[in-house]
Order: sequence, then C-alpha cells, then structure tokens
Amino acid sequence: MILLSLFARAFLQVALVALNVRYISRGMYPHAFVTGFCISAFWWANAGAAALLPGIAPLATYAAGAGLGTVVGMYLGRPKG
Repeated sequence: MILLSLFARAFLQVALVALNVRYISRGMYPHAFVTGFCISAFWWANAGAAALLPGIAPLATYAAGAGLGTVVGMYLGRPKG
C-alpha cells in the first residue's frame, strides 16, 4: 500500500506539471493559475515524504509514477482536434 501511495503521489505531481507547461505555452492564464496552485499545494504536502523510504523499490516506484504522470499530463494537455 505504501508503494501504491508513493506511485500515485509522483504520478499526480508530474501530471500536473506537464499539464501546466501546456497551459503556459498556450497562454491559458486561468488554467495555468489553477494547475500551478495545485502543484504547489500538493508539493507542500508531499515534500520529503518519498526520501524517507530507503531502497530501490520506493525509488523505482516513484520514478515510474513520475514517468507515467508525464505522459498522461502531456495527453491531457494535447491540442484538440
């Protein structure tokens, strides 16, 4: 359960960052503000938690969540049509 939580936290944080970059690049100010706010609030709550778990499994789990979060954030922010 701890690894699933770790994966989900990395996924959410990086998906929001990828989505925010898309909004910023398109000049979508309200969207960029909301995602930027969420990133910062989430980061504040998440800061340092991943580093407290020693070993390769937590590292790999967090990295996998971040990688998948990147792709999903890109997909959500893709041009429509």
